[in-house]
Amino acid sequence: MADRAIMIRLSAWLRRARDYRSSLQGRVSLSITSLLIIVMALTVGVADYGLRLYASSVAERDLIAGSKVFQRNLSAQENELRVAGEVVARDFGFRAAFASGDHGTLGSALTSLAIRAHAQTALVVGLDGRITASPGAGIQAIDGRHVLAALNNGADGGVIMVGKTLSLGAAARIEMPDLAGWLVLARPLDQHVLSQYARLSAIPVDAQVSLAGDLAPDLAGTVPGQVRHRTGDGTSAPSGAELVQVTQLPALQTGLLPVLALRYPLSSAAHAYQSMRLALASISLIALAMGVFMASRIAGSILLPLNRLAAATASMARGEMTRVEIRGRDELATLAQSYNAMVDSIEERERRITHAWLHDGLTNLPNRRFFQEKLDLTVGRQARQSRIIVIVLDLDDFTLVNDTMGHDVGDALLRHFGALLPRLAPNATVARFGNDEFALLIDYLDVDEDIASHIENFARKMITDVRVAGKTIPLSVSFGVAVCPDDAHDGATLIKHAELALSRAKRDGKRTYHFFEATLDEAAVRRRLLEIDLREALRNGEFELHFQPLFSPSECRIKGFEALLRWHHPQRGLINPAEFIPIAEHSGLIIAISEWVIREACSQAALWPDDVNVAVNISPKHFDAPGLIPCVISALAHTGLSPSRLELEITESVFINEFAATIDILRQLRGLGVRIALDDFGTGYSSLSYLRSFPFDKVKIDQSFVKDLASDASARAIVRAITALADALGMETLAEGVEDVEQYDALIAEGCLMIQGYLISRPVPVLQAIAVLARWNDHDTVQARLAG
Repeated sequence: MADRAIMIRLSAWLRRARDYRSSLQGRVSLSITSLLIIVMALTVGVADYGLRLYASSVAERDLIAGSKVFQRNLSAQENELRVAGEVVARDFGFRAAFASGDHGTLGSALTSLAIRAHAQTALVVGLDGRITASPGAGIQAIDGRHVLAALNNGADGGVIMVGKTLSLGAAARIEMPDLAGWLVLARPLDQHVLSQYARLSAIPVDAQVSLAGDLAPDLAGTVPGQVRHRTGDGTSAPSGAELVQVTQLPALQTGLLPVLALRYPLSSAAHAYQSMRLALASISLIALAMGVFMASRIAGSILLPLNRLAAATASMARGEMTRVEIRGRDELATLAQSYNAMVDSIEERERRITHAWLHDGLTNLPNRRFFQEKLDLTVGRQARQSRIIVIVLDLDDFTLVNDTMGHDVGDALLRHFGALLPRLAPNATVARFGNDEFALLIDYLDVDEDIASHIENFARKMITDVRVAGKTIPLSVSFGVAVCPDDAHDGATLIKHAELALSRAKRDGKRTYHFFEATLDEAAVRRRLLEIDLREALRNGEFELHFQPLFSPSECRIKGFEALLRWHHPQRGLINPAEFIPIAEHSGLIIAISEWVIREACSQAALWPDDVNVAVNISPKHFDAPGLIPCVISALAHTGLSPSRLELEITESVFINEFAATIDILRQLRGLGVRIALDDFGTGYSSLSYLRSFPFDKVKIDQSFVKDLASDASARAIVRAITALADALGMETLAEGVEDVEQYDALIAEGCLMIQGYLISRPVPVLQAIAVLARWNDHDTVQARLAG
């Protein structure tokens, strides 16, 4: 009976199923269901394909972005190495060691530089291709000729092969003042460094720096920068589909073709969308179960979010960071959240990059670029009845802090000063322009406000002591001020004028400031034009020497002449040496000019009697660069002048930077037989230790003491002390600026041995020097002149 009942119920179910299938409702339902199955299958397939394309597109874009991140970091590291190298390459001690072939000092400097710069090695490439490095640097495999060839072709950074390791190198020029060699720093581009860069990428890429010849054969023809789809074979590359980008890197040695290869498996790109595939499958099953009624709603719930995601992706491709609206908590919402998180991550990376682009790395203050943009905006929005102040500040003697206390203390001082400025000027925009130069922007001051009072109060705040790295350092700041619209109507000109005012303040002394004046700009233009003319003057033969006698009262005769430079400008006529000598010093032209003076003075002195000497002033710049000793040797050899007839006059300022090196050069000159005189003694950086450190042949008493001999007892006491000290040390004394017989008699009474000044003769051209010599070497004539 039970079996019969089951069979009856089964027959009834089958009959109803046949009736439902044959009915319109059944046929429609089945048709819609079939259509839904097909549509859902196609939808799932298309969506999956679209996601793969989208994932591939995003991965390609992120791979390109990752490549830029790598290149920016490589460029940043290269600049960091170059800056570190340039600091040392300009260091006088380093150049002196390089020029003199002091390998011990050079090796020590290179080792110290490599440690400070976190470099694998530091080396010097000479103009002959010879490489000098610190002991144990392991650079035997580097071919200096290939590196030199790359440097001569204009390369200053790139990949270099150190041993068997590819490294990132940067080169700094060693100039004395002409190019004498290159200082090269290198850091290894090992997998650890590349992995650190990879962490900054939007996707987990596999990075490798190698030679082009070491790439897999199927990558050999890849266009640099192009993203390729590739299927790895499991040997040269992991198995599975992947994206590959090969970028050519610059090389710091010829014959080297380095490339950066970035790989990203497409399986990783598609893995983030696995939840989306599961969501689509679930929706398909629900749509089938719910029928026609739910099909449209389910389709809509699937297609609408995808449309929004596609629209947002298209906006991203145009550079617009558009976020997707999140609805609900399903897988589509998770995908939207992931997409939005990706957009946030890209914007955050761009924010960090922008911050680094517009801020100083040491002090975290805005840099010159940021300051310029802010100033331009401020000037553009300036109200008619307001003024804008730009202040450019410079720390006095900052180089001395670096040289005496070390660069760590110098950096700490800069950070301290960068933190101090916003507190002293809370309403100003503060920026660091570079090195020890800072700037302030004070905007929208009322036209009736007393700017001079503001600046004076600010200057008083600058007078303080700071404690840095356990040391108390007196803060000494000079600054220049420019006001808009009084001094300029645009940001660039305002900054330029403030810098001109700063230069004037620096010339006026320490702990001072100066407002911009139109004459400063005019003076800067004149100095620049004069510098341009000065570069042509030596080539065009516009210089000549005048000679002023050096008279010996005890012997009643002229014992020599001091050679004084004169410049006959073709348009401006005779230019005062006080005007063009500082320009020559600043531009470095003084080296070539001084060498011409030495040669010309020796050539003229060779025509004089054998007991008449010539004195030549030597610039302190000559002691910062090689070439002085070879120049003197060449001049003496070419003219046949006895070395004892040449006297080189130096000032005490030559001892400020490299005391030991300067003393060594003076001893070498003395070894040639050349006489050395200490000029302007008693002024500037006077120190008796200089007289103890080197046996000068002559000490020249500055004319400021001679001028006050008759009216100032202290001046006479100083002259007496100098002559007594020089006599005790076996040195000759000469007084400058002697203009009358009263000064002459006072100097003789105080034991001065030599006289120079208008009383004897003004500086005269070379053709008149012999006549002056004859006139003052006649005993009766001299007595008559001095008596009269």
